[in-house]
Amino acid sequence: MKIKLYMALVWLAGISACKEAEPLPVNPVPFISLDSLSRSSVKEFTDSLVIYVRYEDGNGDLGEINPDINSLEVQDQRFQKADAYFIPPQAPTDKQLRIEGRLAIRLRNLFLLGTGNSETTAFRIRLRDRAGNWSNSITTPNITITR
Repeated sequence: MKIKLYMALVWLAGISACKEAEPLPVNPVPFISLDSLSRSSVKEFTDSLVIYVRYEDGNGDLGEINPDINSLEVQDQRFQKADAYFIPPQAPTDKQLRIEGRLAIRLRNLFLLGTGNSETTAFRIRLRDRAGNWSNSITTPNITITR
């Protein structure tokens, strides 16, 4: 009898512990962070710089189907205006799901503006999702460009 009572209590405890978990709140605004850089110094017109960025998005709407729509901004801090780039969808476009991943942003043909032998700059980066939400901005450490 004690064994049956004990089994019933264990079963009830198990049932009460199995209640459905509440879903976590969805943040539709993308979040990015700097992962790493391929190098901290580049030779103008010769070396490429690769900036690795980690992203998270609560509803998975990063990236565009239409290659004419740019959703990545990279601004060389020596210039007033950012360059815009295309990113393909990072998740199925018919689903809403939390995604995270890593983007590799390759910058080619960096160059010196002045007549000196080197300059330093940094790059400000942000992403826009299909709903128009901009991520936070991140800025790389200084990069040296040499002749």
